Amino acid sequence: MGKISRLGNSLYEGDVSVDFVGRRRLWYAVSAVIVLVAIAGLYFKGLNMGIEFEGGVEYRVAMQSGDADQAAVEEIRDAVAGSGIDAASSPIVNTSGTDIIRVQTEPVNNDEATQISQAIVEAAGVQAGDISRDSIGATWGQQVADRAMIGLAVFMVLVVLFIWAYFRQWKMSVAAIVAVIHDVVITVGIYALSGFEVTPATVTGLLTILGFSLYDTVVVFDKVRENTKNLARTRQTYSQAANLAVNQTLVRSINTSIVALLPVGALLYVGVFTLGSGALKDLALALFVGMAAGAYSSIFVATPLLVQLKEFEPDVKHGDARAKARARHHADRFASVPVFTEDMPTQENPGEAPEFEPETEPVGRATGRETRTPRYTAGERPASRAVTQSASAKRAQPTRKPRSQRGKK
Repeated sequence: MGKISRLGNSLYEGDVSVDFVGRRRLWYAVSAVIVLVAIAGLYFKGLNMGIEFEGGVEYRVAMQSGDADQAAVEEIRDAVAGSGIDAASSPIVNTSGTDIIRVQTEPVNNDEATQISQAIVEAAGVQAGDISRDSIGATWGQQVADRAMIGLAVFMVLVVLFIWAYFRQWKMSVAAIVAVIHDVVITVGIYALSGFEVTPATVTGLLTILGFSLYDTVVVFDKVRENTKNLARTRQTYSQAANLAVNQTLVRSINTSIVALLPVGALLYVGVFTLGSGALKDLALALFVGMAAGAYSSIFVATPLLVQLKEFEPDVKHGDARAKARARHHADRFASVPVFTEDMPTQENPGEAPEFEPETEPVGRATGRETRTPRYTAGERPASRAVTQSASAKRAQPTRKPRSQRGKK
């Protein structure tokens, strides 16, 4: 913990710095690869829409504790697929805990539903009363999807208005929206690649990660605003001040992300390996992927994109040029030496004072000021003679009398 604390202090003070903003092209490339993989998963594999969105019939088979294993799942799947009903030719069969098996088929009529139930009873060795059946229409799932899209649109509008009102910079709103879309696309793509079923719990998880991603981005942007508030008084460019802000919040972002991901990861493990299916697994996967993507985008996408947008502003351009000029002058004191021109005054030994100053004498007082001209020119000054003892030194020298005795003998 001591090393982590020292590292955090060094990052906050700027003694140690990771160039997040300067290497933004690298981070953009990494994000582009991840997004392309997610889009490819959506295009080629698609989302495994749950029964709530496509409609159908769900059978829940109650079994003895421990009997709901993979062998029972395969037997029930073969029995339902071999029932001769087209809507049940590709059933979705999985476990829910250790005593429940869920079977999902496309919409069927009552006679076909009864025939499928009988096939399950024979394959699982249970009673007809141990099977519960729920018919779900596709219209309800469509309503959930429509409500989710409306909620997403409203959220985006509120994000733009909130960030603009808080930071007074629309470019921060643009950077934050791009980061949120980046997180949603990655989460949906990972969902498609994993083959997890899309349920209303998945929609809930997607809407939840929007707030987490925005929260982390706003924290970083607040530090950027603080560092760039009095930028003219420092020798930093806008990108350097923003990069310092990311480094100052780096340890905090990592700590909060780990603290949030640990319990979500535990829920995901329980939902996948213990419960086998259900809303808990769908919600946990969306939260886990979305939180990890949100922590990444707030550091590697949102802030570098903000700096890139701000660098087009004239004030920021002038400030960056001034800061770079100061940095060059501070690094090399000869960087500001003027370039020689033909009309520049020169002398034999630059930087040395002349050997003597020409003596002058007054020539007039017409203007109230003494006008002096040189008594000698530079080459005509007489040579000084050697100092000898004065003859007056051998006789008494007059002394100055007090004023009261002056004029008296």
